[in-house]
Formats: sequence, structure tokens, C-alpha cells
Amino acid sequence: MATEQDVDTSVPPSGSGCVECEAAGGWWVHLRRCALCGHIGCCDSSPSRHATAHWKETGHRMMRTYEPGEGWFWDYETSEYFESGPELAAPLSHPLDQSVPGPADRLPPNWEEQLDRD
Repeated sequence: MATEQDVDTSVPPSGSGCVECEAAGGWWVHLRRCALCGHIGCCDSSPSRHATAHWKETGHRMMRTYEPGEGWFWDYETSEYFESGPELAAPLSHPLDQSVPGPADRLPPNWEEQLDRD
């Protein structure tokens, strides 16, 4: 796993949804949390891929899932997966009542057709 300079266990998440999707009225499939600054972005299956964009823009290489019941980490720099890692500041996931994908009121009728199939 990356060094202490790549993870800050004291920083809370930026919110309950993808920062950029929320601002633009977009939607996401799953959420990812930057382990350094707490930025919440959408996964690479989402139309906008904001978590990866955050890494490319900031160099913050470690991300943690922001899905309930999951605790894995991903290192963008090395493409390594870790089943667990340091305990980050709460909350560790989006609210349980938040839809996946979501938010439900912004999902287009054909959202499944828009998923990344790479």
C-alpha cells in the first residue's frame, strides 16, 4: 500500500455523492473516495469517470470504495487492489438509502445503455 503521504485518515468525505456530478446534475453508478483529500467521485463505469479524473488532476493516487459493505482500496499509480487499508474518517460509505446507481431522480430512462462496456 502507498505511504502515509498518500492517505489522510482524519479527512472526512466531501459529501454523499460525486462532487462534479452533483454540481452538473449528473448521475453515477458507484462512488469512490480519495484517501488523501476525501473527494467523492464516480467510478469508471459511470459516464463521467470523475474519480479517475480527480487522480489525473491532483496526483492523489489512493482511492477507497464509498459503497456500503465494501472496504477495498485502489492505487491508481500502480493499478494495485487492496482488500483493506487504513480506517478513514466516517462516514465510510454513502447513505444506505441512496440508490445505486443514483441519484434515482436523475437517472435517464436508458441509463443501462450508457454504461461503460470496455
